[in-house]
This record gives sequence, C-alpha cells and structure tokens, in this order.
Amino acid sequence: MNVGKILREIVEKRKDEVAFVFKDVEYSYKILEENVNKYANFFKDIGVKKGTKVAIYMFNNPEYIYTYFAIFKNEAIAVPLDHRLKTEEIFPLLNHCGAEFLVTMPTKEFNPQLIKNNIPSLKNIIITKGEFEGCISLGKVIDNYSTEFPVLDIDENSISAIFYTSGTTGIPKGVIWTYKHLDSPIETICKYYQYFKERDVCVCPIPFSHNGGIVGVLLILFDVKVVVMEYYHPLELLRNLQKYNVTGIFLVPTMFIGMMELKEFEKVQLPNLRWAAVFGAPFSPDVIKRFNQVAPNAILLSGYGLTESAAPNVLPPLEKVKFGSVGKPVPWVEVKIVDADGVEVPQGEVGEIIMKGWPITPGYYNQPELTAEAIKDGWLYTGDLGKFDEEGYLYIVGRKKDVIIVGGLNVYATEVEGVIYKHPKVKEVAVVGVPDKMMGEVVKAVIVPKEGEEITEEEIKTFCKKHLAPYKVPVIIEFRKELPKTGSGKIRKEVLR
Repeated sequence: MNVGKILREIVEKRKDEVAFVFKDVEYSYKILEENVNKYANFFKDIGVKKGTKVAIYMFNNPEYIYTYFAIFKNEAIAVPLDHRLKTEEIFPLLNHCGAEFLVTMPTKEFNPQLIKNNIPSLKNIIITKGEFEGCISLGKVIDNYSTEFPVLDIDENSISAIFYTSGTTGIPKGVIWTYKHLDSPIETICKYYQYFKERDVCVCPIPFSHNGGIVGVLLILFDVKVVVMEYYHPLELLRNLQKYNVTGIFLVPTMFIGMMELKEFEKVQLPNLRWAAVFGAPFSPDVIKRFNQVAPNAILLSGYGLTESAAPNVLPPLEKVKFGSVGKPVPWVEVKIVDADGVEVPQGEVGEIIMKGWPITPGYYNQPELTAEAIKDGWLYTGDLGKFDEEGYLYIVGRKKDVIIVGGLNVYATEVEGVIYKHPKVKEVAVVGVPDKMMGEVVKAVIVPKEGEEITEEEIKTFCKKHLAPYKVPVIIEFRKELPKTGSGKIRKEVLR
C-alpha cells in the first residue's frame, strides 16, 4: 500500500469532508493530509528514511494517526507499542528491534533519561504534547514544516511495521508486515466482503498498536468516517455508537461483554448498525437475541485471522452468517485443517488450522527459531484448532494448548466455555486443564460473575451437567473479580495455569 498516494486521492475526492472524529472534534481530509505532511517533513528532517524504526507509545489520538501515515510516507518502519505497558516493559522491545526514535506522550512516570540509558540505539525521543528536557517537542517545531510532501514510490516488499504480539506464551514476538500487508485487511473488509460502503461510519476503541487498531486507522483512507476512541470505555463506546450512527464495528470479546453488561445498554437503540464483528467470542442465542433488541438491523458475527496473517482473513458473507462459525476464507488465503503430522484431515474433523498466501508474515523480526516453528514451507501453523463444514465454513474449536486430556479423552476448552457463557449470571470464563494424579488432567473453570450476582460451584456444575458429558464438566471452579489479560484483551491462560 502506498499510503501517500491513496491519501492524495481521497483528499481530492473528499477534501472538506470528515475523515475522523476524536473527542467530538471533526477532522477533515484536508486537515489530515496537511498534518501528515508536516509530520513527514519533520521525520525526514531528523533522519527518518527507508528502514528507520520509529516506535510509537501512546494512547489513540490524532497525533498517532499522523505519525503512522508520516512513517509510511517516508517508507520507514512503524513499531507500535501497547500504551498499557509499563515503561520498563518497552525496553526489551525497543532494544530487540533497534528503534532509533520514540514518539510518545509524557505521563507522570515519564523519564526520558532512563529510557535513553536503557535503549542504546535510540537517537531521540519525540513528545507530541508539552515540553520536556532532552526531548523534541512537536508542539514547538511542527508548524515550521511544510504542508506539502511528495508522493514517493514505495517498495511493497519493504518492511512497514513490526507488531509485538503479547500472545499467550509470554514471549513477545515481533511480527513483520511489509507495505503489501497493509492492503490485506482492507482487501478483505472493504473490497471482498464489502462490509463498508462509501461514507460508512466505524468506531475504533481498539489500541492502534493492535492489528485491529491499525485496521481502524487504514479505513480512514478508504472513505470510512472513523470515530477514534482514546481508549476503551464501555459507556463511551455505547455513546459513540448511538451519537455517530455507526454502521459497523470490530471488537474484541472483553469490549463487547463490557458494553453488554452496562445497565444503559438496554436503553439505547442502534438502528443504523448493520454488523458487529467480535473476534473470538463464543455467542449464545440469548446474547444474540439481547443484542438485536438494541440493534435490530445488525448481524452479530465473528471472524478469524492473526497478526501473523494481517487479519482478518476469514469472515462470513453478510447474507449468510452461520451460528458458531467464523465464516469463509478469502480466495487469496488457503486454509487447511491438518493432523499432528501435517496431513490434511477429512471435512468435519478437528485439526490444526494452517494458512498460506501473500498476507502471511515473512516471519518474526530477528527471531529465526520462532519463525521456523511457526512457518513451514510457506504455511503458517496457527496453533488454533478448527474444522470445516460441508459448505466451507470454518469453526474454531480452541487452541492446541487448550486441549485438556481427561483420562485419555480430549476436552476442548472453548466448548466448555461456550456452555458456561450461557449461564445468565456469568460475565466471563476461562477454562484450563490442571494436573490430576488419576485422570492426567481435569477441567478447571475460572469465572467472573456479573456485577451483583452470586454463583456457587454446585450451581455451575449442575448447569454444565445438563449440557456436557461428565468428563467435560469442571472439577475445579474458581471465582474472581477479573481475569488476567494481554494488551489486546486475550485471556492469559498461561497465568491461570
């Protein structure tokens, strides 16, 4: 993707129309391009060029968007970091990629000297707000730069970004995206499935450092008005959906659950919402019914893909969404279900999902061993278990590591979670296997009750016995106020184990 070229084209078409909204302030495409060009000129002036790694560490805001696009206009490399990480947590990531510049917004704990002392490769820290000794203050210098910047030719095979995925293993992995990879989510969402039409409205509560967050940024270039949220807040999300007549939204399960749990949720109406994609969520018929009471014209759906595959790569056609399925793969991504030996299994059987095609990452930055483990002969081994039905719809069964072997029988954690989620008092649940001398492993469920609700172990076990075989019923049940999560909202099961 040539961001500079596409930005120029959309500005010529929509110059004075709204590109995005932030804190109820509207920003036109003209304003967007002028600021991006100022940032691009600034970066060029301080030495940013093709291959330069520029880390971004802040909440979602307009400056984040300008920074992303300015990096891409210079054919440099963006290294977005989760704003929820503590300062010392970003040190190993910055050192691993050899970041030369850091764009950030000062916090109470901000200590530029500490950062520089720990990151030898860092040439300068750039702050978007205020002034701080030892840093470049954009507020003081940015207006000295021109609002014009040439549209350069971009090598689609050069690296555009390195995304550090926290994953569930505890080992951060730097997923490489080329400039071609920036096309992948747009090709899927807009051009193939046509989820968005011209001048549709999307709200983005997902951090821009996340695969789903950069999708929100890129949608701006493709005639979608994006309502940018600084950070996720369930009530603010609900307010934005209603106020801006949002037509489509991508969410992670924790965001969707948090919004649905609001007492205000039942009081709003979202007639303009056509679809809501909640990646990785186990829906129950009750949840769908409750959602459609508020959004009567919307389809609740799930999809599939990884940062390693420039997601999404699997989505359902809006005219035929199947309950429990994440949809069909796009034609340019081949998806297979294989057994432990890498042999494709018959339709309907469960195995590991592997993917091949141009959206697959070339690997993990400076991590050849991890790359070799994940990508074999061009196939990305996802670690997810799934199956296809007779119409080619994909169903996610769980993670390979989420298979709990109880007395020699396989129990898929997501199946048990799906049942427990149907309990009216349950807000969140995570199921893991724990060692057992007699059975090898037994099922443990960690449950967060809905606010104001009290649940007993026996109540959950009795409920599960109605829907599950005896060996799948949780033996151990623990109640918590919250579950440990990664920066992108995934439940950290390795912590629970």
